[in-house]
Amino acid sequence: MSATLAPRPGPAVVCVPARNEVERLPRLLAALAVQDGFSAGHRLRVVVVANNCTDGTAAAVRDLGLDTIDLRLIEATFTGADAHVGTARRRALDAGADWLEAGGAPDGVLLTTDADARLDPSWVAANLAALEHAEIVGGRLVIDDDGAADPVLAAFHAQVERYWAGVRRLEDALDPPPHDPAPRHGDHTGGSLALRASLYRAVGGLPAIPRGEDNALVAAVQRAGGRLRHCPAVSVRVSARTSGRAEGGMAVEMLRRARVVQDGEAYRLPTAGFWRDAVLRRARLRRHWREGAAAGALADLGLSTQDRAAILHDCPNDIAFVERTLARLAPHDPPAPECPLDRALAELDALAADLRQDAAA
Repeated sequence: MSATLAPRPGPAVVCVPARNEVERLPRLLAALAVQDGFSAGHRLRVVVVANNCTDGTAAAVRDLGLDTIDLRLIEATFTGADAHVGTARRRALDAGADWLEAGGAPDGVLLTTDADARLDPSWVAANLAALEHAEIVGGRLVIDDDGAADPVLAAFHAQVERYWAGVRRLEDALDPPPHDPAPRHGDHTGGSLALRASLYRAVGGLPAIPRGEDNALVAAVQRAGGRLRHCPAVSVRVSARTSGRAEGGMAVEMLRRARVVQDGEAYRLPTAGFWRDAVLRRARLRRHWREGAAAGALADLGLSTQDRAAILHDCPNDIAFVERTLARLAPHDPPAPECPLDRALAELDALAADLRQDAAA
């Protein structure tokens, strides 16, 4: 099908929290203005919540004058316990859902990203395509060095990515998710998420918490039985800066990695054995659900009658059963054993080799 005959994307709103992003936010909005499938005659909707800004962010947005996006700017000041990214992102997503509902499109798509992200022109379209086979889509985070790459730090980033790829290989070998097949990444953060507005409303919206609001939304969707897709076609470039705007955000991890490279600070991650046991536990729970033995399995795990009832109430599928059960078990789980990154990588490689040998036997 030629590009001129391709169907226009359905209703979608990109929802962005922004705090003191006068330099980076215009770059993001310019990228949204050239998204595939949108034009001056079919504009992409964008909500920006400029919260607690002191650097002229809102004025910079108003001065852009982009004619391929339909922009709604909300200026807000959050105080006290509400002054964090969770409140701002929820405000943006709620406004996006309101916009879709008012336009008669309650099943339209909400997308969220960060004000300092760099997007390819295919970002919106790739998210919409992935949502045809999932309820929520996470985009891969690619670290953007802004042209000042440190080769030693870049090598360390690659090591960390190899670790998480090893964890996913364990999943593929022991409990492969049919709705999230390889190749896939492992990211589902506020840097790139997409879901339908109706589902967003059904799970109670994004939790307005100081950190981890993105993961909390994903968890709520999964507890409702939603399929999470880590689509390899969806990615964003995220800032490598070590001074961020969100408490506990990406900048904290970048600062930690910089200290590892520059100062030799220890960098420890959960052991391969921890991940093997975690994946096998998920597989056992999934098998219990599929074999009709869910109630007995919950009793064997020592969960209270109240916990068991909460897990099984209107439980639609194995995804919801596993996620609800693990959430109830989490407070009683011991801390994950950790080891240095080099050792963790070696253990993951050895475990993968053992699994391949077992499969070949």
